[in-house]
Amino acid sequence: MPRDEITAALGALDDITRRLRIECPWDREQDERTIVPHTLEEAYELADAANSGDDAKLRDELGDVLFQVHFLSLLLEERGAGDLAAVAAHCRRKLIRRHPHVFAADSPEMAEVRAADEAAHAAAGERASAQLRDVTGADDVLANWDAIKQTEAGREGGIFGEVPDNLPSLLFARKVQRRASSSGFDPIDVDAAIEAAHAELDRLGETIRAGARAATFQALGDALFAVTNVARKAKADPEIALRSASVRFRDRVLRAEVLAESEGRAWAELDDDGRLGYYAQVLFAEGAAPGAEPPEDDQQ
Repeated sequence: MPRDEITAALGALDDITRRLRIECPWDREQDERTIVPHTLEEAYELADAANSGDDAKLRDELGDVLFQVHFLSLLLEERGAGDLAAVAAHCRRKLIRRHPHVFAADSPEMAEVRAADEAAHAAAGERASAQLRDVTGADDVLANWDAIKQTEAGREGGIFGEVPDNLPSLLFARKVQRRASSSGFDPIDVDAAIEAAHAELDRLGETIRAGARAATFQALGDALFAVTNVARKAKADPEIALRSASVRFRDRVLRAEVLAESEGRAWAELDDDGRLGYYAQVLFAEGAAPGAEPPEDDQQ
């Protein structure tokens, strides 16, 4: 798309955002605390659209998130703390800074960033530099990203600095693990991580059989944490993977219910064996479909 079309479209969206802020009673009442729940909702809807493979839905949800960015930037502007241009410029400098394997130290882009960083550190009375890895793959990029992030002006220091406590649990676990890994603490490979997850599940079974509720609570958390570590090492998003599995299970149960009703049987009136039988038929049909995965891979 030509740059002028992008500029015109973003400018038109900014115009609409400003008009709504003035003329719409609901928009006038909003501040950061009241709008962020909607931002989170839109982010989850965007994630769902991205996972669905529906490009039209993805385009729609991207627009909703983009509006949230415009609206929150306008709130900054209203109190003189920044604006959309400042947000975009800050993001651009951050991306340059965190990609030293793309932007060489003597590049004009990195020189611009260094000048801005020196001014920011001087204002904050800070001076810091990152110890970076040679980039041979994506893992090195992520480690350097975290190292550079810790040196940025105004950032909370420490291995786990600025890891939000309100992240969804699986994402929080993955981020904590990633930060530990970036600090050099990541002693096991994916095979060992899988073995550790099996061990934690075995311990969970023992605590359940023993009727130890407090120990079961802790063992369950440890098992989920271990499985999340497997997901991180396999480069799979645990949040999206679990949601996808939940959707598959939901859809299979619904198809099993329809199958039972097609034979004149009410799902609620079936015994456990009857429901399991219809569910097994759905799994078998999936396995018989061209290109389908074997049903034993998805026992839920």
